[in-house]
Amino acid sequence: MHRIFQRFLHGSLVAVMLAWLGVVPGSAQDVAQELSALARLDPLASSVRDDGAGVSIVLSLSQPIPYRVMTLANPPRLVLDFREIDWSGVDTAALSSARRVLELRSGTFRQGWSRLVLELDGPYAVRQAGMDTAGASAVITVQIAPVSAEVFAANAGAARDPLWDFPKPAIVGGAKRRQTGDGPLVVVLDPGHGGIDPGAENGAHDEADLMLTFARELKEILIRSGGFTVVMTREEDLFVPLETRISLAHAAGADVFLSLHADAIAEGVATGATIYTLAEEASDAASAALAERHDRADLLAGVDLSGQDDLIAAVLMEMARVETSPRSDRLADALVTSIKAAKLDMHKRPRLFAAFSVLKSPDVPSVLLEIGFLSSPRDLANLTDSKWRARMAGSILVALQSWALADAAEAGLLRQ
Repeated sequence: MHRIFQRFLHGSLVAVMLAWLGVVPGSAQDVAQELSALARLDPLASSVRDDGAGVSIVLSLSQPIPYRVMTLANPPRLVLDFREIDWSGVDTAALSSARRVLELRSGTFRQGWSRLVLELDGPYAVRQAGMDTAGASAVITVQIAPVSAEVFAANAGAARDPLWDFPKPAIVGGAKRRQTGDGPLVVVLDPGHGGIDPGAENGAHDEADLMLTFARELKEILIRSGGFTVVMTREEDLFVPLETRISLAHAAGADVFLSLHADAIAEGVATGATIYTLAEEASDAASAALAERHDRADLLAGVDLSGQDDLIAAVLMEMARVETSPRSDRLADALVTSIKAAKLDMHKRPRLFAAFSVLKSPDVPSVLLEIGFLSSPRDLANLTDSKWRARMAGSILVALQSWALADAAEAGLLRQ
């Protein structure tokens, strides 16, 4: 049995990039590219369990793969990244019997990479991490132990490595001028959730898959109508962090950002479409909880949200929103009018607002459209009906067309 340990820091953040079968760490990327098939997890031989005062993680894989381990704060999490694993047929939550693990989530994190996230009940550090290989298979073992909050905070954070990290932000020009109707309207469609974050679920249906299907259909309708350029924040079942969705909209030169969701509520009854715009204070407790849950999806996926805007940037963004916020409100109103005109169900309060991170672009009119609730049998039936989805997409098309005309006319007046 060949045992490989990547160096790690005792009691601190661990970044483990495996080189296997005698390959040096610098060539791990070359090795990963040579893998011809996805590794598969054997759930019967894998476990997450309490071990003394800490937690022990054992993952049995069909083949060795590069991986790394790190900790993130707020809330405390252990994150394991892998060259892609096929999670199909694996009930991730069933792997854990550990009381110290509050939630366990797995899935695709980005193209070619998988992620396993353990939300912990307190601060821990990695004490040991390694891989055993036997023939074509491999077993990854990670042990964590409790540490003080100060030690955890000092060492938690995403590791920096060119094999794993996102590329540096592109150099961009000045702010884009608002649309004047002289060219196609650039619409960025944002199908909510994806990959490691399925969103709301009801039986065999999940929000991420339904919204991707609807976004693809809406994109086709908009393009066929003429006058639109459409970009999607994700084209497949991939996790895209909230801030990255906004960055993609800016990179596309978006005139409009439309985030698509179909949530579920645990208590009470809610049906019909709802349109949200940004506000620091939510319109009601349910809206506040929904916005918090959307942001929590990024946390549970292992995204480090510890960075804060500096004061100058915050002031500049608020100044930009003085113009953008009314445009977002008018877009939301146009959607309500068009959806009602199409005789499609709307929530009893169709216009709400909350602090959704995905709506925080200071210079792009942005709305979040809950086209229904998976917790409602009627809404679920609609969401899985192609004819109903076509009617909803058609109403969004009409709303965008009417809003674009009025918005361009206003832009013309501002130039005079």
